Amino acid sequence: MERLTRKIDARLMQWAATPERMPLIIKGARQIGKTEAISHFAHKQYQNIVEINFVLQKEYRSIFDDGYEVDSILRNISFLNPSLKMEPGNTLIFFDELQACPDCATSLKAFKIDGRYDVICSGSLMGISYEQIESNSVGFKEDITMYPLDFEEYLWAKGYSNEQIDILYQHMKELKPLPSTALSVLREVFREYLVLGGMPAVVWSFIQKGNYSGTLTIQKQLLLDYEEDITKYAQGLDQAKILNVYRKIPVFLGKDNKKFQISKVAHGARSREYIGVTDWLKNAGIINICYCMEHPDLPLKGNYDPDNYRIYYGDTGLLIASLDEEAQADLRQNKNFGVYKGALFENIVAQMLVPQGYDLYFYRNRTATLEMDFFIRDADSLIPVEVKAKNGASKSLNALIDNDAYPDIHHGIKLGDTNIGYNGKFITLPYALTFLLKRWIMEQITDSSRYPDIK
Repeated sequence: MERLTRKIDARLMQWAATPERMPLIIKGARQIGKTEAISHFAHKQYQNIVEINFVLQKEYRSIFDDGYEVDSILRNISFLNPSLKMEPGNTLIFFDELQACPDCATSLKAFKIDGRYDVICSGSLMGISYEQIESNSVGFKEDITMYPLDFEEYLWAKGYSNEQIDILYQHMKELKPLPSTALSVLREVFREYLVLGGMPAVVWSFIQKGNYSGTLTIQKQLLLDYEEDITKYAQGLDQAKILNVYRKIPVFLGKDNKKFQISKVAHGARSREYIGVTDWLKNAGIINICYCMEHPDLPLKGNYDPDNYRIYYGDTGLLIASLDEEAQADLRQNKNFGVYKGALFENIVAQMLVPQGYDLYFYRNRTATLEMDFFIRDADSLIPVEVKAKNGASKSLNALIDNDAYPDIHHGIKLGDTNIGYNGKFITLPYALTFLLKRWIMEQITDSSRYPDIK
């Protein structure tokens, strides 16, 4: 295997096959493989490639100084590098590290109207407001968010085929338990993914070596790189405050309620002093935010407390790498994943839900007698998703399904170290199959007769 296959590969091919394609912006956290994927695609599809990195090639930031007409921009590029070939109809212009040159986004409208050249931009969007870019060239560009490898991509990296993944899905669709061998293998591969996370450099090292040697070193360096990026790009916000929040995430996840509290970040800290900090980290792709619902009913958006939330790492491997060395050794050697208040499983489930397009919501009542980790929805109902670090009673899940006070909830999902099953009220699934939830929900919506008894 020469490289990791990514879902963005197929998405880029679809884009290339679209006759009226618009300039493309691929955004996401740093070091998740954006540049590699675009470069791989470009060299397969185009005879001529103009690749400009606004961080490494700062001189190219001036190519928009004479305006945003395509011919003016290309002329300035040619002055800087006369060897570049730009043949209309067979040239891709790849602007990398867009965050270092927001003016580039303004040019996308001109490139779309001109139509002679394909354009792809990518960037981590650290240090700038994405709204600043989004306001430029509205209606003349397409945006895609890229994430670390999800579990399906990790299965591909391990050599599993789409046909084998479809077998897993068929068992899930039919609510039929997996054979013991398949369940055992799936459990082991998922444990690898839990420890490694989805950062390409970490996964690639593991796949090439066949062991964890060196992966923790890569993860720790990635954590340091993120801190360096925060220091470098956090303009207009107190860098120390962003670093305080970033470094305290594992502390809050280790607590029973996992609620993020600004007052506990630093002595005397107040919420108003930290406005925008968590949004900055979220926009940078470093964290996922899960909001507490006011009441467990539809709609999800607009029915939550913006000041009551949990913060999860965007990559669970980096969460584990942020723990003390004893905890890491316990996880790698003893596979004691139930430690740390179940936070690892919640973090990995959040990481698996977000790329499927789900926003994150949880519920915890004031007396802490009713709590649910996540919620998703189908066409006409709210579905509570319980994440169990250890197999046991599902008091809150049963209460939400049985109580008439929650009319939007008809059935639920319980994720755990378990097999596929259904008890008449909620479906049990192995953690590993979380990546198939959206596919399952959408098929259930289009074929409402499939599970008439759980409606």
